[in-house]
Amino acid sequence: MEIKMIKEIMDYEESIFFGLSLRQCICSLLALGTSVALYFLAGGSGWLCVLGAAPFALLGFFKYHSMHFEQFLWVWIQSELLYPKRLVFKAENYLLEAVKEEGNID
Repeated sequence: MEIKMIKEIMDYEESIFFGLSLRQCICSLLALGTSVALYFLAGGSGWLCVLGAAPFALLGFFKYHSMHFEQFLWVWIQSELLYPKRLVFKAENYLLEAVKEEGNID
């Protein structure tokens, strides 16, 4: 008899349908509906259906460092666009400064 235990209690997500969480189920239904609607509106273009369904699939299934897509997107926008930082490399030779303090080198 095997009992499945999760390693981290915060990673638990309740599975609703076919092992998918509620978020994944809703996003899958939205992606499916979008692709069917685009199929009939665009005259059977398969690539357009895939491109139309991709954002909803991304919202439902993307997870990076335990952040969902919209959380990750907000953190990325903050770090790259809102709070840009300029990193300047400035080399410091601590040994040379120590020798200069001793007075051996000018």
